[in-house]
Amino acid sequence: MTPEPVPQFTSQRRVEFADTDMAGIIHFSSYYRYMEECEHAYFRSLGFSIVHKLPDGDILSWPRVRTSCAYYAPVRFEDLLDIRLFVLRKGVKSLTYDIEFLHNGKRVARGSLKTVCCLHKHAHPLISIPIPEEINRLILESPHPLPKGSHDSE
Repeated sequence: MTPEPVPQFTSQRRVEFADTDMAGIIHFSSYYRYMEECEHAYFRSLGFSIVHKLPDGDILSWPRVRTSCAYYAPVRFEDLLDIRLFVLRKGVKSLTYDIEFLHNGKRVARGSLKTVCCLHKHAHPLISIPIPEEINRLILESPHPLPKGSHDSE
């Protein structure tokens, strides 16, 4: 028997009118914003920000290098979504998240984000760096991730 997937973080989000399209269902782009909001809340739960100013003035940030989302059922204005974030993979410099959207216990969408830890020195381009130890030790890969879906490319 396959163990139940265990998310690292969960949140809820009510679909607002501005998040819907002319058909009255959630606009696809809203899912990307919801994924980002969930990721930011996850980092805050660990005591960090997704954009962190270092003592020397440099900025640590996590730009996206890949995103995807698959949609399984329509969601409408005022529906309440349960959003479950899984750390699918933790690399030396990157994190890959699987994010599941549920409405009334039914999966309605599933997304993926890959982010890279970067340092932004004033007036210099971003450079990827290893995940700092104080963050790295708090982020764990999901012991039981979601099974691969049809939208997964890897």
